[in-house]
This record gives sequence, structure tokens and C-alpha cells, in this order.
Amino acid sequence: MRKRVAKGIGSGILSRLGELLRDRRGVGAVEFALIAPLLLCLYITAFELTIGLSISKRTTRSASTIADLVTQQTAVTPTWLSTMKDVTASLFAPYIAENLLIKVTGVTIDSSGNPTVAWSWDQSNGRPYAVGSAVNVPTDMRSASTFVVRAEISVNHTLLMVMPGLLPSKLQTVTISRQYFYRQRVGSSISCSGC
Repeated sequence: MRKRVAKGIGSGILSRLGELLRDRRGVGAVEFALIAPLLLCLYITAFELTIGLSISKRTTRSASTIADLVTQQTAVTPTWLSTMKDVTASLFAPYIAENLLIKVTGVTIDSSGNPTVAWSWDQSNGRPYAVGSAVNVPTDMRSASTFVVRAEISVNHTLLMVMPGLLPSKLQTVTISRQYFYRQRVGSSISCSGC
């Protein structure tokens, strides 16, 4: 009698297990529960990359535009250079540039091809570089007895969709910076009175 009961319990478990394996109800819900977090992460990553690349493109365009505008002048002043903040703000629209740093440097290249700072300006009307200090100018732009303008833009980009507790605060902010060199367009140099 005991053998029959034990045999009945074993066959009952096996038949239930067989039913469970043949039952396909709820498979879609389980698959969705497994794939949904991955799809959500891919969506957030694509969104963050799109915004980050847009900010990077606007940073590049701002540095290029500032250098282009300055090289069209024969002389500039800190007051005129301060309008570059408005130029940058218009190029970044609809985004708001956080902790934006703008630096514009006039670089004199002597007859030996050595570049040095002629004047410099930043958005707080300061002088970020000492007059006469060396500047790293690309080799193909080191023509003797010329003048070059370097525009530097640096902006902090905060990741939008990262949960505050997920990453350290240092990793939630990315600094994007670009610099452009342009030659003067009119005359042999660009002066800056008050820089």
C-alpha cells in the first residue's frame, strides 16, 4: 500500500511538472519583464547621447563663430568682446549653458614662427594669459610674422536622466570644451585696448 501511495505522489509531481512545461500562458509577460529594463536603458542612453552631441556641436560652433567675428575686426575692446556672451547664448538656444567659460586670445607669431600672447580676455573681463607667454598653436598655422586669434569655449553638461543616487555627482556632469584658431582678416594684427 505504501508503494502505491509513493508511486502516486511521484507520478502526480511529474504530471504537474509536465503541465507546467506545456503551459504557455504568461510567457509574453515574462519576456517583457526581462527585456523592458534593457530597452529602457537603451532609450535613456540614446536620449543622453543625442543631447550631449547637440551641446558638443553648439560648443564647437560657438568657438568657431567667436574666432570668426573677432578676426573680422582691426581692433577690439573688452566691451565689444563681452557681446560674445550673447552670441554664445543665441547659439546654445534652447539649451542653457551651465558654467560657460569664454576665453579669447590674440596671438602674435614672430619672424621665427614662435607664437606668444599679445592680449587675452575672458567673460569676467579678466586676462587669463600673461602677455608674452607661449601659446600652443597648430604647426600648419605658424606662419612667420602673422597674427592668430584663439577662441576657447568650455561648458558643463549635466546628464538629465541619470538618477541622483545611481552615479556619483562627479560623473553626472561632463565638461565639453573646444578651441578654434583663425587668422586675422584685415591688416597685420588685431589690437585690444584694455585687454
